[in-house]
Amino acid sequence: MDKYQIGTNAGIVWNVLKNNAHWSYEQLKTASGLSDRDLNAAIGWLARENKIDFDINKENDTLFLSVNVYIG
Repeated sequence: MDKYQIGTNAGIVWNVLKNNAHWSYEQLKTASGLSDRDLNAAIGWLARENKIDFDINKENDTLFLSVNVYIG
């Protein structure tokens, strides 16, 4: 795995998440078609860039896009 592939996989995850829904890890894995290793690296990439947020609760953890709006 290299940085280019991780970035490509992050784009795949981004495209799955762009419907503004909250996705469980398993749902995201199925929809993206990525392996655990590739999905985790892509999530890390997006998290490091502040592109995704995590909703952590007792029932299930979900991931969703972070919307950053800058005015001015």
